[in-house]
Amino acid sequence: MSTLAEPNVRTKCSERIARLDPNAGPKWGRMTAPQMICHLNDSFRVGAGEKYASPDTNLFKQTVFKWAALHSPFPWPHGVPTRPELMQGTGGTPPANWDSDCATLRAWMHAFADRTRFAVHPIFGEMSRADWLIWGYRHIDHHLRQFGQ
Repeated sequence: MSTLAEPNVRTKCSERIARLDPNAGPKWGRMTAPQMICHLNDSFRVGAGEKYASPDTNLFKQTVFKWAALHSPFPWPHGVPTRPELMQGTGGTPPANWDSDCATLRAWMHAFADRTRFAVHPIFGEMSRADWLIWGYRHIDHHLRQFGQ
């Protein structure tokens, strides 16, 4: 399973981000490419404990759903709703400058890989460092595929 703990995975994600076209339309969903970058930045801020995201969890989400999201070989499904605080147009950080927002995302990938402490995931609950780094990769991968990368 790919993880942000691996430098080559972070490099490949950075290359995919560099190939993104800010004007590309999504293959699914309603976010624009700039909104998606900000959504990912906000998600990392939640994992770091710098942004609040309301909990929506239960035993199923903390066990079966978390295991499937982190460890199954299948891509994440389309259309799974995010928390309101991360949703573009409501609680999410709006895009500012494409290059700066992308640089922030690349910085988050590297900073996240160096972290040892994380917040509680709003859906999956408590997660280990290894789980957070898998989540980080899978979340980035999901949204880069959304925009053809």
